[in-house]
Amino acid sequence: MRELTIGELATRSGVRASALRFYEERGLLRSERTQAGHRRYASVALRQVAFIVFAQRIGMSLEEVGRLLDKLPSRRAPQAADWAKLSAVWLARVNERIADLERLRMSLTDCIGCGCLSLGTCKLANPDDRVGRQGPGPRTWLGRVDGD
Repeated sequence: MRELTIGELATRSGVRASALRFYEERGLLRSERTQAGHRRYASVALRQVAFIVFAQRIGMSLEEVGRLLDKLPSRRAPQAADWAKLSAVWLARVNERIADLERLRMSLTDCIGCGCLSLGTCKLANPDDRVGRQGPGPRTWLGRVDGD
């Protein structure tokens, strides 16, 4: 199995070497050290870095990513079935994120369309600040607005 230097891993993955060192400090990546102290990564690290980047893009914390990566086999390179198990775990998260973004898009279109840009005072979307009385946070965007 070919090993990669940190520079090679950074170039091939598109992730800065400083981020790779940070991931390693957090236990998300593993490297072996040469006698001179240089890091060497197994080629599977490319897939692990891609997994980390994608997981962060869908809103997973590094702790969540670490727990998922810990489920991968440690004595062999992960196979397609191993990666499929991990991706099944985050399918619900991806769907949740899509729904959040769709609600955001609809809210922005509604607000920008009327021109007031204020859900707090909007006579159409939030008369008498009904949403504010239902609790804290961006309830409209999160889909947590109770009916009348």
